Amino acid sequence: MNTNKEFINIIWLKRDLRLNDNEAIFNACNSNKKVLFLYMFEKTLINERHYSERHWNFVKQSLNDINENLKKYNTKVLVINSEIISGFNQIQNFYQVNSVFSHQETGLLITYNRDKDFNRYCRNNSIDWIENSNNGVLRGLLNREDWFENWNKYMHQKQFNFQPKKNQFISIKEIDQISSTFNLTDLTTKKSLVFQKGGTRTAWKYANSFFLERHKEYMFNISKPEKSRTSSSRISTYLAWGNLSIREVFQKATSLKLEKVNNKHLGAFISRLRWQAHFIQKFEMEHTMEESSINKGYHKLKKNLSKEYKIAWETGKTGFPLVDASMRCLNETGYLNFRMRAMLVSFFTHILWQPWQEATSHLSRMFLDFEPGIHFPQLQMQAGETGINNLRIYNPIKNSIEHDVDGVFIKKWCPELSNLSINFIHEPYLMTILDMQFNDFELGKDYPKPIVDIKTNRKKASDILWNLKKNSVVQKESYRILKKHTITNRKKMLPSN
Repeated sequence: MNTNKEFINIIWLKRDLRLNDNEAIFNACNSNKKVLFLYMFEKTLINERHYSERHWNFVKQSLNDINENLKKYNTKVLVINSEIISGFNQIQNFYQVNSVFSHQETGLLITYNRDKDFNRYCRNNSIDWIENSNNGVLRGLLNREDWFENWNKYMHQKQFNFQPKKNQFISIKEIDQISSTFNLTDLTTKKSLVFQKGGTRTAWKYANSFFLERHKEYMFNISKPEKSRTSSSRISTYLAWGNLSIREVFQKATSLKLEKVNNKHLGAFISRLRWQAHFIQKFEMEHTMEESSINKGYHKLKKNLSKEYKIAWETGKTGFPLVDASMRCLNETGYLNFRMRAMLVSFFTHILWQPWQEATSHLSRMFLDFEPGIHFPQLQMQAGETGINNLRIYNPIKNSIEHDVDGVFIKKWCPELSNLSINFIHEPYLMTILDMQFNDFELGKDYPKPIVDIKTNRKKASDILWNLKKNSVVQKESYRILKKHTITNRKKMLPSN
């Protein structure tokens, strides 16, 4: 190796696409060597079934936002199309990499295996790879004793401010000189009015408008599919991709709560930040739930896949208006509130009696805020295959009547139903031939007939799953899961008044 090459440190950006409160960047800036920002679009990840173009466009917008902020420091992110090891080999043709700084990613198995390979590469090339914990999630925990206390302590600690030294970074000119040897990524994206735009600046616009005004209706509308689109924070995507840190948001919300303004709403919001970290920690400790149920007792539960049911569910053509409206909304905008997400999974796994594994990739590809640590634990919880959570089989008709009373959401996303009276908007299949003639509407032509008998299928699913809860393996596994993942005093996770 040419020892005349300059020694540099690299900040490897992954799902931490921000400058402030980023421990990896903070530590790199405290080093005594020049620093290069690096992001790699890895083909293996781009082709991974859980990702889609909407995710990579969001990443590109986030990188553009970072580059705008880095202009004042005469640097930018080197963005290349490459697998991690081949990319680093190319970089080492120009520089000798001393250290790599990154956050510890709780991701898919493919990223975990990639990181293990990269760790070996670093050891073989005398590179020091410093990984920092992310948002208070810890690797290597055996149980959750003291976890909340440690997480809460982390949330109240001082943020890692972005305060680089003068001439700390590899310059734009130097990056441009070496860029010609790389397969670069075009960071331009089409303008979209339906997807949220990536970047920390946009993230704070959403957060600040929520804290200033929108949070006042937070708890009132949290389950309503239409109103929650504006009264919820809408920052889940920015947390998932790291445009904001949990700590930044937590401290902002906590400071407002101390002012005794809308305490109930802000307290509920803060509690959901805690639960988000709780689920990510759960996935970090038991990654096998990416492919199979965390409770091994449910591995014997066999469900036959119906391609017909799956297509109808994925395209919003099941014949149940709230289910179809929710899926169509998600497919087009990338966002849906929590209750409607839970209902979609419940409908697929219980009413259609399909394996949750067949729902995972479509939902992840549609969720702009796809976060592996949230995704898989929630899928299994809503599918009723943890053994420790209450079995909830959502009734889409009941939810429709309760949370979309006037059918506003349904009419928006199922326009073929928009002219129906309120008597039929939730259950168009109750229309008689005369009703259909009067409404110039034909069930089965203008809108699908229900693909299943919901009452019969709900009972079947309930009977099977409640009986399975009594199985000795399920009960043994439930005990193991509770011991490993449950916070002893769950009241600590609840919002205080």
